[in-house]
Amino acid sequence: MSLQQLNSLSSPLSQQQVDSLKQLTASMSAVELSWVSGYLAGISQGGNVAASTDSAPAGKLTVLYGSQTGNAKGVAGEVAAKATELGINVDLVSMGNYKAKQLKSETHLLVVVSTNGEGEPPDDAIQLHEFLGGKRAPKLDNLSYSVLGLGDTSYEFFCQTGIDFDERLAALGAKSVVARQDCDVDYDDDVASWTIQALAAVQETLSAASTSTAVASAGVGATSSQFTKKNPFKATLLANPKITGRGANKDVRHIEISLEESGLTYQPGDALGVWFDNDPALVSELLSLVSIDASNEVTVNDQSIVIESALIEHFELTQLHPGFVSAYAAATNNDELLALSEDKDATREFIGNRQIIDVIRQYPAAITAEQLIGALRKLTPRLYSIACAMSEVEEEVHLTVAVVDYQAHGHQHQGAASSYLAHRLEEDSQVRVFVEHNDNFRLPAPEQSTIMIGPGTGIAPFRAFLQERDNTDASGENWLFFGNQHFTDDFLYQVELQDFKERGVLNRIDLAFSRDQEQKIYVQQRIVEQGSDVYQWLENGASVYVCGDGSQMAKDVHQALLDVIQTHGSKTPEQANEYLINLRDTKRYQKDVY
Repeated sequence: MSLQQLNSLSSPLSQQQVDSLKQLTASMSAVELSWVSGYLAGISQGGNVAASTDSAPAGKLTVLYGSQTGNAKGVAGEVAAKATELGINVDLVSMGNYKAKQLKSETHLLVVVSTNGEGEPPDDAIQLHEFLGGKRAPKLDNLSYSVLGLGDTSYEFFCQTGIDFDERLAALGAKSVVARQDCDVDYDDDVASWTIQALAAVQETLSAASTSTAVASAGVGATSSQFTKKNPFKATLLANPKITGRGANKDVRHIEISLEESGLTYQPGDALGVWFDNDPALVSELLSLVSIDASNEVTVNDQSIVIESALIEHFELTQLHPGFVSAYAAATNNDELLALSEDKDATREFIGNRQIIDVIRQYPAAITAEQLIGALRKLTPRLYSIACAMSEVEEEVHLTVAVVDYQAHGHQHQGAASSYLAHRLEEDSQVRVFVEHNDNFRLPAPEQSTIMIGPGTGIAPFRAFLQERDNTDASGENWLFFGNQHFTDDFLYQVELQDFKERGVLNRIDLAFSRDQEQKIYVQQRIVEQGSDVYQWLENGASVYVCGDGSQMAKDVHQALLDVIQTHGSKTPEQANEYLINLRDTKRYQKDVY
């Protein structure tokens, strides 16, 4: 029963007690609320905390997660909460806070981990990932485990980190009690199935505690509002002005959204999840090409709905993936598409700059509504780095969004979410949002200095960082490397950054406008140019943050930092790499890349 429902019923609690209970539970996670529920139930039956805890068996389940954007963390939290409901003694722990030597004392382990880029583990999983593949990893003959991997079939190394953990645990003697589950971006059904099987397997060999405990070692987010990915808040769009000039090649919007009365809170470094509707014009064209009447009904989430509404509200129509190519090939029985779908490399190249509509335009054919729906992924929200601090904007949230808009295959293409925010969503209308907490991208202590590297829309979290450092009177210095195409048209938040510089909040700023001269200049070159000072800041304890494009920019910046450390620290390439690894492991080198 919610506290809102509690208020409406005849209750033995006074209003003051209800208010106190609201205040107490507002900051709790789902896992902690489940524990409190068991705690209060124990008290109501004449027990007490000590008795409940002392009677619990030594055995427990550990749910370990490695998460870059927050999806794996959210799934792991749901798994731990479900385990708690079943009476299982469970620890929920981030891999970034987990001591690897604890592995040899574990008996039951569930691993939830995402995969980044080219098969790489998320930042908080790197250390444990390396440990399990190293010579110091212990024998784990007494460990029962299962792995759930999150990934994207559009990438070559789908769920590679989950595969790595599964194989390495098995090689160390651990027993897999449920087969590894590799999840695509539409993972809800697979997660639910794996959770049921994995927890059932745990229960077979692990005695349940009468009152279970749960430890969220990674820390709970700034809030546990009732609004989540599955239950988003209907916020109000306040403004979406364009902040690039007329001559800019990109349309970048500063999005302002009201969170009033939501209870949602966030910290600098967090992201905002945005649910969106697809473009009705795109849906109309798509249905015409496959000869499906817009009023045909299909079943979505056990409910009957007309296919036009289903495509607008429930299915992914822009991001193409190999699964759609093979499913559409089978539905149309097109020989060319069938041959293509059998060649993984060719398929991956084919989908590179295409959207779903491009495949259908190239190979139009009459198919059934069920075949079309069966080929599509469920719609997933987009995550945007939050570009403000609550200490500055209170019950608002700001985003910096580049509108995806390009010409290809004879047609104009737009990004589903970015065009929704910029063009199809009117001011004062509602947008469904939730906060995705990112514990892997956090400001350091107020006295520590920061080096922030954020070209393009990668500036977003650093606007939040600077607002927070300003409002909390942090004594550490701040250095920003910002780059874009042109100074005149693409200097995002120029006036604000200049104000931060003039007031001493921003101590240094180095700019790289790539197309303002014949030879292109990027932020990584500015880092190398200022290498002596960059290295000195690092030696003096500064933390480094990188936000933006992960496919190329982040790699170039990483190499630039290695070059700086090697040159100005008089280190070998191996020593420079160890230096950066140490920064990463001590959370002084953090990335928010996409």
